[in-house]
Amino acid sequence: MTDWITTAIDSRLLRGAIDVEPTARGVLPHRLPAWARKQFPDEYLGMMESQPSGVRLAFRTSATAIELDVLRTKTVYQGAPTPPDGAYDLLVDGRRAGRAAATGGNVRTVDMITRCAVTRPGPPGTVRFADLPPGGKDVEIWLPYAEITELIALRTDAPVEAAPDHGRRVWLHHGSSISHGSRADSPTGTWPALAAVRSGVELINLGFGGNALLDPFVARTMRDTPADLISVKIGINLVGSDLMRLRAFGPAVHGFLDTVRDGHPTTPLLVVSPVLCPIFEDTPGPGAPDLDGGRVRFRATGDPAERSSGKLTLTAIREELSHIVEQRAVDDPDLHYLDGRSLYGESDFAELPLPDGIHPDAVGQCRIGERFAQLAFGGAFAGASSR
Repeated sequence: MTDWITTAIDSRLLRGAIDVEPTARGVLPHRLPAWARKQFPDEYLGMMESQPSGVRLAFRTSATAIELDVLRTKTVYQGAPTPPDGAYDLLVDGRRAGRAAATGGNVRTVDMITRCAVTRPGPPGTVRFADLPPGGKDVEIWLPYAEITELIALRTDAPVEAAPDHGRRVWLHHGSSISHGSRADSPTGTWPALAAVRSGVELINLGFGGNALLDPFVARTMRDTPADLISVKIGINLVGSDLMRLRAFGPAVHGFLDTVRDGHPTTPLLVVSPVLCPIFEDTPGPGAPDLDGGRVRFRATGDPAERSSGKLTLTAIREELSHIVEQRAVDDPDLHYLDGRSLYGESDFAELPLPDGIHPDAVGQCRIGERFAQLAFGGAFAGASSR
């Protein structure tokens, strides 16, 4: 019989979380701080920021068995196929050593049109990892990127201490559902996680599905978050939501970057434009879902003729972002631009089409992560040192 040791879960054991909220059972990691969560009425963003993309438990132990009690909330979209259970990835000394899923949990059903949601409650479950190698080791448990995960208890068969500081640079990233991890096969399979692990940096992922919208509270969160490297991926959600016109877009980008720079005046800052998405390249939004034989596909519902009135397309956004960065870089040599089509472009689309018209599949996520590691960490981020 295993002699379990229970360790309290708190911010010392969590990485990638901006805030840790105490709950009746345990703790709930958040990717926006409490003050920011009071500034938006959008329940959908609340769900997205509570999904712990990039968040992981990190500790040092000689344990050979680990149990983690959780209450997950799985999201199901009405009329769409039920997604697979979220995965928990176990890394030992930086290498993947296991994968598991939780049992039980809540189920949240979301209407894709109205974004209204209904939650059916369920019981907590347990994630188990066994047969770990003996001896002292650094352990990370990456939480599912698309399941809200309340952490209840951590049990091990040997004592646990917070992971040591290895002096890695901290990379702070903000983006859309693609950055959040949509269609990745696991939490370490999202493109930011892949790029971070490959490049040896600590990731803080502020990728929020449907919500990379130049929100001021996100800019202020980034301003206040210690980081050695920063990237902002802008575009697809602004077109998909038809949120603003070109007249508002340029000043909003300037304002967002100004706020980030208030807290990080010389930190390498990379502005990334959208990856290729044919439905929005030259056709404005808003986007709308279609159910085709149980499969979800998205389409652009705008009129290309409306571009002359300032409606945004991905082509227009890339042109404006390139111009803004070129203009600002005269006085800000640590500001850089990366065309998103260098991460996923026309040749990639021909080989790996977007299954729903917007989001790359798991292989596409891997490709974007590998390209970003090469182009960003081998380029704009290459010479930056840790704080």
